[in-house]
Amino acid sequence: MKPIASLVATAALACSGGVIIAAPAAAAEEAPDALVQRVFTGMLDAVKADPALRAGDRRKLADLVEERFLPYVHFQHMTTLAVGRFWRQATPEQQMRLVSAVRKLVVHAYADALAQAADGTPTFFPARGGPQDDDIEVRSQVPVAGGALHVFNYRLEKLAHYGWKVYDLDLSDGWLVVGMKSSFAAEIAKGGIDGLVSRLEARNHQWERGLPAASRR
Repeated sequence: MKPIASLVATAALACSGGVIIAAPAAAAEEAPDALVQRVFTGMLDAVKADPALRAGDRRKLADLVEERFLPYVHFQHMTTLAVGRFWRQATPEQQMRLVSAVRKLVVHAYADALAQAADGTPTFFPARGGPQDDDIEVRSQVPVAGGALHVFNYRLEKLAHYGWKVYDLDLSDGWLVVGMKSSFAAEIAKGGIDGLVSRLEARNHQWERGLPAASRR
């Protein structure tokens, strides 16, 4: 799997451990590009306004992502895509642990990406997809130190009653689901579903202990 540090919008639907939480009906009517722009800009503004966030406080950054971004991510769909055909082989408990682990991976990846983009102003591009499409790609980029550009791209699907939800991310290192699918299959081949779960949970624990990015492999 690619380094989590380089991977990668307050209330519509959240999927945590397979549980779906509904949100205000108004949010379900929001266009996908408007949703991404509102939530992403709001998070960057929050980082710029808080010295601890600007300094890279990982716990606070993760809390911000949990509050502002996770309600718009369909983690079960993301996880089933990443696990692929092995999803049907997993027990309900294993499936729940996989979704929980992927959820944390996204929190950590997005928190690290936000820290890198803290001083930048995002540019948003027209959504890729027509007005009748129920699968849309929204792209944005943020200038970071050294003149580079950090990508924040999203793939969203439209769910009945819940509106648009993110199911894949590109945080300047390729689409997350694509990278996970390849590495997940390799982990399952070595240690089965339990081996994959253990590997993901260990990686999350390392991030939460504050190890440097270079150690999170």
